[in-house]
Amino acid sequence: MKTLEDLFEHQLKDLYSAETQLIEALPKMVKNSKDDKLKKAFEDHLEETKEHKKRLEEVCKKLDIDPNGEKCKGMEGLIKEAEDFIKEKKDDDVANAGLIADAQRVEHYEIAGYGTAVRYAKELGHNDIAKTLQKTLDEEYDADNKLDKLAEGRLNKKAKS
Repeated sequence: MKTLEDLFEHQLKDLYSAETQLIEALPKMVKNSKDDKLKKAFEDHLEETKEHKKRLEEVCKKLDIDPNGEKCKGMEGLIKEAEDFIKEKKDDDVANAGLIADAQRVEHYEIAGYGTAVRYAKELGHNDIAKTLQKTLDEEYDADNKLDKLAEGRLNKKAKS
């Protein structure tokens, strides 16, 4: 990589890989949720994630980039941690709290990635692409906030007792 444009392309491919991996992982989170509202939050985010992947495909098409070819090792590690947690024996309420924690790690990772991509797009003069990426960034923040509300509202309290 020699330019910011090269780094931006790398970031987009990394995000594409992350979203692709997450589309495969979220159904496991849905299946292992022991709370209807948490299950619904994961189902909703799965649909959003599919849209995020489509947006990245559109962005890459505009920039004449093949989004394939990168393996996001960060997302791979976060998903592995979540899968390891799912395999452990635990109380249902503790399982829900732990799934939220794992999901929020993923959200924070995506927030960092999309925030960087938005900045690079603006710096490179790709303002329309920056707006598209910002929409996804905003949705990632919203997903994180929804998980916060579920955790703080009642699921962490249930796990505590």
